[in-house]
Amino acid sequence: MFGIVRPCRHRLSESMRAEWMAHLCGLCLALRGDHGQFARAATNYDGLVISVLVEAQSPRAEGANAWRRTAGPCPLRGMRTASVARGEGARLAASVSLVLASAKMRDHVADGDGLLARRPVAAAARRVAAKWDRAGARTGSDLGFDTAVLVDAVERQAGVEALAGPGTSLLEITEPTETATAAAFGYTAVLAGRPANRAPLEEAGRLFGRLAHLLDAVEDLEEDAAGGAWNPVAVTGTDLAEVRRLCDDAVHGVRLALREVDFASKGQGRLAHVLLAHELGSAVDRAFGAAACGHGHGAEADGGVRHGADGWFGPPPVMPPPAP
Repeated sequence: MFGIVRPCRHRLSESMRAEWMAHLCGLCLALRGDHGQFARAATNYDGLVISVLVEAQSPRAEGANAWRRTAGPCPLRGMRTASVARGEGARLAASVSLVLASAKMRDHVADGDGLLARRPVAAAARRVAAKWDRAGARTGSDLGFDTAVLVDAVERQAGVEALAGPGTSLLEITEPTETATAAAFGYTAVLAGRPANRAPLEEAGRLFGRLAHLLDAVEDLEEDAAGGAWNPVAVTGTDLAEVRRLCDDAVHGVRLALREVDFASKGQGRLAHVLLAHELGSAVDRAFGAAACGHGHGAEADGGVRHGADGWFGPPPVMPPPAP
């Protein structure tokens, strides 16, 4: 899994595919530029939504080129150059991605997943997580965004899960995730200078976080059962039909919230609308086994590029060395 918002390239126009890739690579390079090569492992499909939202709300007084720069060849793009997103949106996305990826890394250490069951590996992972926390906080501070709200939400998650059992509402368990993503989405309005957008974007972010948490649980249900791992759906005994209802309601809520957002122009808001108003529904279909795309597997918008971590709530993989 590489995040919940990963559209098939056949559903995007050529221009929107290029825009999608610009934000994905922009996030990756913002991580590298501010925090070093290894930080690129926190790149993920969901994090780029932050970059998309900032750009969609921001006036382009300096022209479209003010939002892009040409990046050099990269192994993950088949050694091609590319036009990539730059600026505060990409840096905010990097800050949020680092903090939440570090939290998930600590979660996997606590669970003793895979190689992390070995003490030396777990110790190294804890050091990386601490470094990413500090790095994300530095970038957030540069932008006026306090990542403490993200850290607090993540730290509360363990306590919430410890109290959960049969009959516990899934929404009690998803609340910390919802709080973190609401803060991140809402701050895009601040960076873009559109404070009136903050409330509806916080609502969209809250529901996005709910979906990320629930869909991750649904997709991991069988694997968690086989490995004896903690899973909110299994622990609460929630019927999958009810989980689907909660997910569908969240998608509908995101669409309603987006109607209240004032984008800089209709054209600038198109990608944000496609990702959040349409692709979230496809993500739900995919998680519950419905056909989200008839073009077969491996047809994501990036044409098969694998840039990194599996969403804000999954473990980062080992990245290949990037081009200079």
